[in-house]
Amino acid sequence: MPIAGTALGGIPNDIPRIRSVLHAQQQAWNRGDIDGFMNGYARSPSTVFVSGDEVRRGWDIVRERYRTKYSDRAKMGTLTFSELEITLLSPDAAAVLGHWSLKRAKDRPHGRFTLIFKRLPEGWRIVHDHTSAAP
Repeated sequence: MPIAGTALGGIPNDIPRIRSVLHAQQQAWNRGDIDGFMNGYARSPSTVFVSGDEVRRGWDIVRERYRTKYSDRAKMGTLTFSELEITLLSPDAAAVLGHWSLKRAKDRPHGRFTLIFKRLPEGWRIVHDHTSAAP
């Protein structure tokens, strides 16, 4: 998983910590563990997920979206994150730009994402996710 990073705020050690959250999400997904994948998100009613023309708010609602859309291993496929650019915006906030792809038996969906991470007591977590799929 290649990574670029800049430190405008925060400390450089935060970049590997954020990368570690994304790596754990990728591993959980590839085990078929949506709840493990969701551990990368802030467990908050203010967590936001945007895709297409839909906005979902709240950790539980985002989790339900993933469970519904990816209801079995065939739909989940194998997830890869790549082209990660991590920018520390402050000591407690970061932006991540990246590429996602799924390898499934019948297709290879892929696209881009922008994530806003916030440092919380439990560590760095996604508070805002804007994900798009390539046409």
